[in-house]
Amino acid sequence: MKVVLFCGGYGMRMRDGTSTPKPMVPVGPRPLLWHVMRYYAHYGHRDFVLCLGYGGQHIKDFFLRYDEAASNDFVLQGGEVQLLDSDIADWRITFVDTGQDSAIGERLRRVRPYLEGEDMFLANYADVLTDAPIDAMVSQFESNPDAVAQLLAVPPQAAFHVVDITDGNRVESITALRDMAIQENGGYLVMRPEIFDYIPENGDLVADACAALAKEGRLAAYLYSGFWHPADTVKERVALEALYQAGQTPWMPWRPRSAC
Repeated sequence: MKVVLFCGGYGMRMRDGTSTPKPMVPVGPRPLLWHVMRYYAHYGHRDFVLCLGYGGQHIKDFFLRYDEAASNDFVLQGGEVQLLDSDIADWRITFVDTGQDSAIGERLRRVRPYLEGEDMFLANYADVLTDAPIDAMVSQFESNPDAVAQLLAVPPQAAFHVVDITDGNRVESITALRDMAIQENGGYLVMRPEIFDYIPENGDLVADACAALAKEGRLAAYLYSGFWHPADTVKERVALEALYQAGQTPWMPWRPRSAC
């Protein structure tokens, strides 16, 4: 199944004085984008369509100059490198310039020709890591033929507290946002080609297409309360790096939990 990844955002909330696009910010020796792709590949989904925008050349250069030795064991003998494993040898990656400032829905519209013949396809942001079971997500979607799209629904991640205020301006209760009975869009979407009927030109995937599908009862959700970690901000990226350095990498099921 093909995997569409949205890689064109500016990542303004993650800026630290560099021009590195958000998908290329590293966690360990590899960028966020690699971690997302490697996770899909682990489940057998190795045909990727990258929707490029801001910093697209950085992403192209990374793969054109890819160094397998950076994340694989190898033997060096006589100046020759013998890899003991490989990351991307069996990947197929289509690089598509989808515009510098395009909304995500428009980026998806612009890669439609590369999804011809697909009964279903996967899609995701390039900055969210999880250990959610992709196979189970796909199976649930397949069992719901009326659904056009399905998203991963996760508890809110923000550390805010919601304040319930009475008419007399007195605080009646304080509840951690994460403890409330609400869910947020966690990405990791599964979609059918009919999604293109719901995306207007220059439209947004969630605000336009998914909102319209929800009104029709044709948007499904896969509820998940396990590991899910965004990397929208410097703080979130630093937290992921700390987990990586501690060997706590649930988003990397292809590696032992104790390995970095």
